[in-house]
Amino acid sequence: MTQINITINLEDLKDKIQNSSLESPVKASLTLILNSLMVKERDEYINALPHERTEDRRGHRNGYYSRELITGVGGLKLRVPRTRDGGFSTSVFNKYERWEQALILSMMEMVVNGVSTRKVSKIVEEICGKSVSKSFVSELTKGLDPIVNEWRNRPLNTLYYPYIFVDAMYIKVRENDKVVSKGVYLASGVNENGSREIIGLQVNHAESAENWSIFFDYLKSRGLQSPKLVISDAHSGLVKSIKQSFLGTSWQRCTVHFLRNIVEALPKKNTQEAREELKDIFKTSQLTVARGLKKQFIEKYQDQKGFQKAINTLDEGFEDAMQFHSRPVSHHKHIRSTNMLERLNREIRRRERVISIFPNDQSAIRIIGSVLMHIEED
Repeated sequence: MTQINITINLEDLKDKIQNSSLESPVKASLTLILNSLMVKERDEYINALPHERTEDRRGHRNGYYSRELITGVGGLKLRVPRTRDGGFSTSVFNKYERWEQALILSMMEMVVNGVSTRKVSKIVEEICGKSVSKSFVSELTKGLDPIVNEWRNRPLNTLYYPYIFVDAMYIKVRENDKVVSKGVYLASGVNENGSREIIGLQVNHAESAENWSIFFDYLKSRGLQSPKLVISDAHSGLVKSIKQSFLGTSWQRCTVHFLRNIVEALPKKNTQEAREELKDIFKTSQLTVARGLKKQFIEKYQDQKGFQKAINTLDEGFEDAMQFHSRPVSHHKHIRSTNMLERLNREIRRRERVISIFPNDQSAIRIIGSVLMHIEED
């Protein structure tokens, strides 16, 4: 990379700070530095100093033009050097760019982190003295699309994922001049190296076997192989799709959701002891012990009033909730529930509450994908 040595005239800088109409000494200093940098860049482009005659000279100077650049310290009035051939361009900003790139990135970061476009507009106006519209901020975030799409469509065939966690949540999206509820389909996996990854994001209509199959086909099209376990709640369409999409894969019913379903079926009063006994069934690392505790629970409460529904729920879903026992004991606490996705859901919901209604599917993918990328980076 070429190094450019800039010599600042301190008397000129002092004069600008004391007498300039610029709003602050910082702006005056930055303006002078950037102007000096652009002059030096033009000197290097021409390969000759002012009034210097050399055989290696490339072109001639052609004065300056004024240009305002909006930065974090406000608007700067710059004198941009020109050349006769029109080929010179500065590194200070891109062609036709009116906003400092760092400021643009800061605005995008604020939007992704849950600041509304209205608040971003106010913050920029307070800092820079320039007002920006909500639509301008929204338009800026579209620059995230290629980054998010590349991330969410990256190949999944470089590593094997023995464990896949899937879940869906609902958001509001505008579609054909009306607001509809749509599902955000999420998949997180543990790869063969033991690292967690967010591997799937898709927006579609309400949960069904068909829509879940579309989501799984999307994962497989990127190279995902059938995992050992798919961990999820017991949504009927999801369970059906798992069995159809991944041959040889076991379904692990989330024990947290399952236990909650059983507890909700218990009588409301005087069942604290029964609740603790239910928790013990899922805490043990030995399947034979779990089966024994389940048998004891049923024998103890089967004749008590109000327990039959809870017992039926336990009996019917028990084996699906015990599939984690087929894997190493050290993995059990990580794969017996979908808690892995809970943080993702909370972060998405925090951001979604600010937006309330997404203007379209792509805007939802853009913002939610950016949030997930940020979480994965952490």
